[in-house]
Amino acid sequence: MLILIATPALVLGAVCALAVRVTSRGPVFFRQERIGMNGQRFRVWKFRTMIAGDNPIFPDASRITPAGRVLRRLSLDELPQLINVAVGDMSVVGPRPTLAYQVERYDDYQRRRLDVRPGLTGWAQINGRNSLSWSDRIKLDVEYVQRQSMAFDLAIMVRTAKTMITGDGVDGHPVDDVLAATLRPEGEPGPDAVATPVEQTATQLSASHPLQGSEAPVAPEAPVAPEARPADRS
Repeated sequence: MLILIATPALVLGAVCALAVRVTSRGPVFFRQERIGMNGQRFRVWKFRTMIAGDNPIFPDASRITPAGRVLRRLSLDELPQLINVAVGDMSVVGPRPTLAYQVERYDDYQRRRLDVRPGLTGWAQINGRNSLSWSDRIKLDVEYVQRQSMAFDLAIMVRTAKTMITGDGVDGHPVDDVLAATLRPEGEPGPDAVATPVEQTATQLSASHPLQGSEAPVAPEAPVAPEARPADRS
């Protein structure tokens, strides 16, 4: 059974990797630290879909490669995450893995999405995906945690195939999303405050590993931090 699943995935992955290689300079794969079950950190695998270099956290259409546009449209940039599934960091179905600075902003209810392994696809991904606000996506993720079963997972996988073909929700990213904003919302500690370990890690990641994600929403502009970098797509 595993061979029946792995063989077509390897063939499709080889085609995607070749497309990335021949259409732009740079590595085939992109890796990024995410937060998984119970707050565990791991590095997620993706096909690179943006121009190699210092990219913003959230998508910039001008920096997406020709192959990257197709991979994102069909969600094939996530295919290498089968590696994460194989090593136990992720599951096939579950909430999408998120970034550390976003987890830092979760309340107790929202943190329940970390009670299960993150997935390649999930309840939120077939019910609006990037067109939803981040908080609405998290509500769907928590609903998945509450309803999780083999039958529910199978139903999600069937509907995922349709979502990949139609591209529903692949674009969007609400610009006023406080949970996902890389600039500090009003009321959070200012630049003179002592950063928490999670905030320090997020800052280090932004500097040493330019981020690029298929699920992340675009950050809003904030007059309180005009010098902050603009914000890439979970």
